[in-house]
Amino acid sequence: MTVPGPIEVTLAVGQQKELPAAAPTTGGCAGREMHAILEIGVSSHGGAGLAAGPGARPALAEVLIVDTSRSMLHPAAKLHAAKDATVAAVRLLPDGTPFAVLSGRFRAGVVHPGPGGPPMAVAGPAERDAAERAVRILDADGGTAIGTWLDLARRLLTRQSAPVKHVLLLTDGRNEHDHRAAMTLRTALDACEGRFVCDAWGIGDDWDAELLLRITRRLHGRAGAVRDESELTAAYEELMRDLLGTAVPELRIRLTPTPGTVIRRITQVVPHEQELTAVPAAGSGGRATEYVTRAWGDEVRHFQAVLSADPTGRETGEDLQLAAVEVVVPEAGRPVRLPPPRPVLVRWTDNPRDASRQHPGVRRRELYQQVEGAVAEAYRAWLRGAEGRAAADRALARVLAVAGELGDAQLVGALRRIEEKGEDGTGPGTGRVRSGLKDVDWQHLILSSALTTPPEPSAPGPPPGAGRAPEGGPGDLVECPECKWLGPADSAYCGGDCGRPLRGSPA
Repeated sequence: MTVPGPIEVTLAVGQQKELPAAAPTTGGCAGREMHAILEIGVSSHGGAGLAAGPGARPALAEVLIVDTSRSMLHPAAKLHAAKDATVAAVRLLPDGTPFAVLSGRFRAGVVHPGPGGPPMAVAGPAERDAAERAVRILDADGGTAIGTWLDLARRLLTRQSAPVKHVLLLTDGRNEHDHRAAMTLRTALDACEGRFVCDAWGIGDDWDAELLLRITRRLHGRAGAVRDESELTAAYEELMRDLLGTAVPELRIRLTPTPGTVIRRITQVVPHEQELTAVPAAGSGGRATEYVTRAWGDEVRHFQAVLSADPTGRETGEDLQLAAVEVVVPEAGRPVRLPPPRPVLVRWTDNPRDASRQHPGVRRRELYQQVEGAVAEAYRAWLRGAEGRAAADRALARVLAVAGELGDAQLVGALRRIEEKGEDGTGPGTGRVRSGLKDVDWQHLILSSALTTPPEPSAPGPPPGAGRAPEGGPGDLVECPECKWLGPADSAYCGGDCGRPLRGSPA
């Protein structure tokens, strides 16, 4: 049997280093903020993920929440699909995995395990069969109060020692009874943040994309939805397989600022915008801060770090370090090869042209923010009917223009579902909102506008001189043809002076 090698983590820092030495006349401290894109990748090299072997400590604890409010019966196909998908997810849980199935109404209840047993079942043939029987007889009634659902999941997971605690939540509606619930969603999210990862899915024609995004952005998960009930089982199976492929349960980004530097914020920006929890870094004497990210498979994510500093008494034209960036992996169950620390630099300049340059990753994040804002504006205008039609068309036209600049095929495809087609039905669209849309069409677009991608490679291939890292190094490397920076081969951006997009492949 081949033993997988250590998990490899890569780190690249991309930025435009120049900031104005002179005090900005507008924008306050924002004129002296350094924006850097941190590109972090994880590769498990064929490891088993969360499918631990016999006798190993459970790597995953899972809670599946099924919306059983009355609306799930209209049509009943929604509840049938929810049962099928939940059973399929339970069937994929590795033996020994603690799990529970919850029913969500105005209050939450435990469907499996039954009364008198432990708080959570342990996956095995008999428990999977028992869970299926309990799920199959579920009925629907009552209202929707999602805060109570999440709070029950939190209480069940509190005593679990698995490094990955995960909740998969399905709803067909809106959180309409939140104001009368024993625990509001806001209070529940405060209590649940950092306790588990939650993926939230919509089904039917009346779910709320902003609600799903609010939950998943706080709880480090992903929001999704199906257009047809029959698609849910396959979506759940794919999601569970991705979850079981988790290589790193938790990864922390550690920033150690130099004296005079202030960390403003760090935000995940690819594959979707994500709030990060800041915690003090142990053993750093209070100098460093760590930002927690969760549940990494074989993937690359991008983060935007924003720092500010004062150039008073500093030389212009020289590279000065603002902070050091490190990656910390508290627990992975396998050896982990970490990259060395990388600097975030600044070069104070008196040249306005140099100071105005922007790293392409920062620009890309701004464009995605414009997309989200314009989609929301178009939707609000559409809700006003004929009165808002012109405003909806204008907002859609802006989104189409920005999507074209981004080169995001997924986003363009989602927009085409909203846009009115041309006369022949095959050529370019009209740039106007299509007639006959349903509210759910907009909800799918709102979810699509929240997904982000790195740029497509612009170079035709790796330049001469790119090659393998030395023995024992972090992996394949690629050289930037512009400034000769050498970094991880799957980097989307150069981490050197030019910050240009790269083709991420080894020689």
